Order: sequence, then structure tokens, then C-alpha cells
Amino acid sequence: MKFYPAKSLPKMTKKDSIFKTLGEYFKAHFGATLSWIWVTVMPGLGSLFLFSNPQLVEAIRLENAGDHLVFTLTLATLLGLAFLPTTFTALATGYFFGWIGFPGLFFGYLIANVIGYSLGKVINADFLSLLYMKNPELREQLENRIRHPQSLIFFVRISPIIPFAISNFLFASLKIELKKVLLFGIPGMLPRTLIAFGTGLLANSLLDAKKAMNDPMQWAILALLFLVSFWGLYRNWKSSKA
Repeated sequence: MKFYPAKSLPKMTKKDSIFKTLGEYFKAHFGATLSWIWVTVMPGLGSLFLFSNPQLVEAIRLENAGDHLVFTLTLATLLGLAFLPTTFTALATGYFFGWIGFPGLFFGYLIANVIGYSLGKVINADFLSLLYMKNPELREQLENRIRHPQSLIFFVRISPIIPFAISNFLFASLKIELKKVLLFGIPGMLPRTLIAFGTGLLANSLLDAKKAMNDPMQWAILALLFLVSFWGLYRNWKSSKA
């Protein structure tokens, strides 16, 4: 049996995994790290604060055009900067204001999309370039999947487990056009928004509204939305790969 010295054996190289690349990116971008933590944690804390201080909302009056404008811009800022989650905001809007508050909620969502997307685009400006540099083979795969992002946007938005603020950062990081995010994202958000808004509209108290979101029927609807989202994203992945 013939043995070869170790130096004559071909060297094995291992490509960086996407998780290692992400780790390197966040280590090198402290601001991006804080921002992703913020959009993950802050909406939940904001909802707890609002639930504990309902008097802040009770003081708001929607009696004229100026009131509606201020209400819309306030919602847009709070949602766009991830101070509040969209589902609880829709619930609270339905409970405190009823249908008169729905236009402000809807247009607040639109503007919040722009705010969140714009921030994500600035904060994660070099995300894709670093990803492609470390994993060149991912360029073609990702570009194939985001070349026609309509279904990707819609099914991400309809998912009950992907928060609004995180999806804004995700779309911006992948450099998907903002107009497409708005055009296909708003229809995806409507089912969850209308469910939460209607629950708040019919509730006798904010506590009852929050408890109603844990009703078995609500969970069944959310499970259905999750399955639809999962099916759509899986189908988009497979068709893009093909």
C-alpha cells in the first residue's frame, strides 16, 4: 500500500454558509444589528404600553379633517418606526374609533410602508453586495426569486407570523421596488387587518378585544392564513427554482 504525504493531498475548501455571512454582516454593522433587534422586540413592548395606558387613545378625537390627518400621520410614524404592531393597532383602532378611524388606519399603513422600507434600505444598503461577495452562487438563485416578486410580497404580508416591520426590512434588503411592495403588499395585509379591526369593533372593552383574538375561531383563521402563506411561498420558491 502506497501512502502520500499530507502536503500532496488536494486541499478541501469550504464555502461560507449564509448564516456565517449574516453573522459577519451583523458584527460589522452595529447599527443594522440594533435596528433588526428593534423591529423584532419593540412592537411587542409598544403594544403592552398602549394596552396599559388606554387613556392616551381615549383622549383622541376625530372630528374634522385636521384630526384625521394628525391621526393618520401619527399611526404612520408609530408603525413605520416599529413602535407598534399592525395587528394590535388595527384592533385598537376598531375598538376606540370604529369605521371612522379605518381610513386613517389604511393610509397610515401605506405611509408606514414607505417609512419602514426607506429606513431598511438605508440601514442595510450593502447587505446584498456582501452576501453575493461571500456566496457568489446565491446571486442567480436570489435574482430568479425576486425578479417577479408579486407573489413573494403578497404571501409574506398575509402570513400571521412575519411582522410588518421585519418584512419591510426584508423587502428593502432584497432591493425589491417600493411600488411593488405597496401594490402587492397592501392586499396581503388586508385579511389580518380586517379581522383585527372587526374584533375591536365588536368588543365591549379593550381587554375583551384582546381576549377575543385568542378565540378558537380566530386561531383557526390565523392557521388558515399561515397555511396559505406557506403554500404560496413554497410554490414561489419551487417555480423560481425551476
